[in-house]
Amino acid sequence: MKNWQSTLLERHATIRDAMRLLDKSSLRIVLVCDENLKLLGTITDGDIRRALLADANMQDIVQKVMNSRPLSVKASASREERLSLMQKEDLTAIPIVDDENRVLGLETLHQAMQPEPRANPVFIMAGGFGTRLAPLTDHCPKPMLRIGDKPMLEHLILQFKKSGFSRFFISTHYMPHVIQEYFGDGHHWGAQISYVHEDTPLGTGGALGLLPKDCGDLPLLMMNGDVLTKLNYTQLLKHHERNKFDATICVREDEHRVPFGVIETEDQLVANMIEKPTYRYKINTGIYVLDSEIVASVAPRQRIDLPTLLEQHRLAGKRVGTYTSYDYWLDIGQMKDYQKAQRDIEVYFKSH
Repeated sequence: MKNWQSTLLERHATIRDAMRLLDKSSLRIVLVCDENLKLLGTITDGDIRRALLADANMQDIVQKVMNSRPLSVKASASREERLSLMQKEDLTAIPIVDDENRVLGLETLHQAMQPEPRANPVFIMAGGFGTRLAPLTDHCPKPMLRIGDKPMLEHLILQFKKSGFSRFFISTHYMPHVIQEYFGDGHHWGAQISYVHEDTPLGTGGALGLLPKDCGDLPLLMMNGDVLTKLNYTQLLKHHERNKFDATICVREDEHRVPFGVIETEDQLVANMIEKPTYRYKINTGIYVLDSEIVASVAPRQRIDLPTLLEQHRLAGKRVGTYTSYDYWLDIGQMKDYQKAQRDIEVYFKSH
């Protein structure tokens, strides 16, 4: 918190001083410290109420009412760890301290629940014709078809925003003006949106070659613009980085049950008989994380599909991995998928 210093109080201050500070800071906690900022205790409204009920005087020093064994976290603790501890102990704020127990900051429950800002660029492919959804797409690009009260592309951007991402690139081809006029530069969504236009379709990977060279060195998240999902993009990115992958394909487990007995043969002889087997496999969700080196390998105007691009890099020794998602995901390719999305939106995306 930028204003955590407003919660500091020296140990010889009075209960009245603590009450004034609580009222002034609006952070609902006071940190009692020595002259070297070493944390001695914390005070909340509840501590003061209990002290007054026990006949404490407003002129008594704060050491008589403070919690002298407060919970705290080190600066190295992740936001998830801080949030978990506060929720477990029913705290609205927790001091951040160094190895010498000196106060470095204050984490509040409200702040911990906000997404951690991510500087990674997000690339959304939105140039397809969507012919299988005609006539809906005769005058509207498929990613701009409304699901509930918003275009599906807006749902995607909002999901990324909830995970802390704010820098977007959108590739366009079919009716680009519809997308650009709706989103503009993204300021309405608290985002930065830029566009790359394919004069002719370049395949699912070719548009990477149109990205500006100043995208930076951070991994890029890339996905199709006709997907509805509740994927945790932060977990996907952390999985990519933790495993030191050069590229990560987000996959889902699927299965197909054969309603007949399956006969396996070898030289016309029965080798195996399986009664109504279920085959399980992993499908590509159209969501990827790509290191900057892979992005930069696509030349401007080069036509290439993303699976082909990744296979080339895999054969060249790059680490191409997978991340299995169990979150809600729907590829809106056909009319039945679009109708299902209209039913699902109220169940899975109420927070929007």
